[in-house]
Amino acid sequence: MPDTVPYDFDLFVIGGGSGGVRCARIAAGHGARVGIAEAKAWGGTCVNVGCVPKKLMVMAAEYGTMPAEARGFGWEFAPGRHDWQALIANKNTEIARLNGIYSRLLEGAGVRLFEASATFLDAHRLDVGGRIVSAERIVIATGGRPRPPEFPGREHCIVSDDAFFLPERPQRVVLLGGGYIGIEFAAIFAGLGSEVHVVMRQPLPLRGFDDDLREALAEAMTQQGVRLHARCGGVRRVTADGAVKCVTLEDGTEIDADLVFAAIGRTPNTETLGLDRAGVEMNGFGAVCIDTEQRTSAPHIYAIGDVTDQLNLTPVATAEGHAMADRLYGPGPRQWAFDKVATAVFFTPPLATVGLTETEAAMRGPADIYVTRFTPMRNTLSGRSGRTLMKLVVDQQTQVVLGAHMLGEDAPEIIQGLSIAINCGATKADFDRTLGIHPTAAEEFVTLRTRTRVAEGPREPERDAQSLPAAEMGAAEMGLGC
Repeated sequence: MPDTVPYDFDLFVIGGGSGGVRCARIAAGHGARVGIAEAKAWGGTCVNVGCVPKKLMVMAAEYGTMPAEARGFGWEFAPGRHDWQALIANKNTEIARLNGIYSRLLEGAGVRLFEASATFLDAHRLDVGGRIVSAERIVIATGGRPRPPEFPGREHCIVSDDAFFLPERPQRVVLLGGGYIGIEFAAIFAGLGSEVHVVMRQPLPLRGFDDDLREALAEAMTQQGVRLHARCGGVRRVTADGAVKCVTLEDGTEIDADLVFAAIGRTPNTETLGLDRAGVEMNGFGAVCIDTEQRTSAPHIYAIGDVTDQLNLTPVATAEGHAMADRLYGPGPRQWAFDKVATAVFFTPPLATVGLTETEAAMRGPADIYVTRFTPMRNTLSGRSGRTLMKLVVDQQTQVVLGAHMLGEDAPEIIQGLSIAINCGATKADFDRTLGIHPTAAEEFVTLRTRTRVAEGPREPERDAQSLPAAEMGAAEMGLGC
């Protein structure tokens, strides 16, 4: 297209999820003429079939244990009956409210909305729901979708998008995959009373997380009745006899279920974009290739969020979208470190982490490891099983805290605060001179004094998480700090 021909938009964003909406809104606030296309629902995966509805469902599951736990505190509640359909209906109402907020935010910023899919015609032109529009710059923010299984009988399985709209709660569930989606839905279904099996190739759930955290999670899942099938080699086939499904594992194990839920990963949404017509390259997994400034192989086309398959978290996509808008039309982007992004997995209890794992830190040099496990105060009266785990990973030479990891009540809230300290380069001495709030679980992070071990290489896998030395007991459990 000749340079003398004006474009319809300064910036056009493909995808109305967290990253795309933030990019469009901030760019418009800087004075750019912005258009955005979304084919399904404003807010993308997170709002509609991801973080938000999933956490609401986790909260629903948590209420189920409260009557029994309250007896230790003097309350007596009659056991109730959970109404799955009411939960889904109320969840849908809240999601619709959020959809409206997203669209109103965009319109209020002056962004032009297109409720349609967008496909590249060439490097600057798009077919948006049958209308051709042009843009000087284009941002791809189409996110990802659940990856379907490939074994025989895959038609008998659902994926995570389907789970939010089930007409009724299944009594027996087989979850395929030990990643965060499988773990969180295990919490939901088990908490609401279903029999839950989790099938995974790895010896422990949540590959890539700190090993102590993974071991503590496996213990917590088992205590709550979730049946773990680890190192099983995967699924051989799924068959159906009426409403009953039978999952046959590679090791020969057979599991009957009412629902088979495949949570085996996600795939970038790129196949219908026509990226070849725009000169945009993808990797072998269908993700858009980008440089350090989110630029694709076409210099005026960018990609943010899960479609790049780098760090697939909503806050990362949002930060990338904001930084992109600031870089192109504003004062310049804020910076952040990918290795210091906090994240959480909402099991019951939840776990959260920020910074390096013990193994990652040890690969850089010797690391001091501080670990504590203790019975949370609430559990001492509620009778609920389970212990809290907290861990700090510290560079031995500089004493900079490289990582913080926790499984236990309020772990995401606590780790969010610690992530500020770790992003600021706090040292173990900074933690030690900080006074805790008593009595809280969070104070344990500033009362860890006894080093558990020194890490100088990869840990031995599957250390016995139930036979920790006395030095790893928390101050709260030992009756200290009063």
